[in-house]
Amino acid sequence: MNQLVCAAGAYGLPDGVSLGGVLAVLIPAAVVTMVLRQLPFSALALLKNSGFVKLLGYTMPVGVMTVLAVYTLHTEVVLQGQSIIASLVGVGVTVLLHALRRDAALSIIGGTVAYMLMLNVGGF
Repeated sequence: MNQLVCAAGAYGLPDGVSLGGVLAVLIPAAVVTMVLRQLPFSALALLKNSGFVKLLGYTMPVGVMTVLAVYTLHTEVVLQGQSIIASLVGVGVTVLLHALRRDAALSIIGGTVAYMLMLNVGGF
């Protein structure tokens, strides 16, 4: 144990902290982190043919977008007192682009650009 404490000094560890103690904390933390990151993928492989997972895959994107839109509108209008016009134009462009093209990336980028233009160029 003395050798580890001496070696720890060479690594810039504080007095009383040994390299063995650091490794005793870091190794289990790394293993737990890796297991927790792998767990959802393993569980998804088991539930691949589940109707519930298919339902979540269908409904979650719409739910997430709805929550983000409501949160943004609430934050800007109620909490920050900004004009609702720029936000509503951004949401409208997003909905219109998605109705026309059915491309989520295009809809989100288009709505964001419209919103930023309204704020920065339009003065809203």
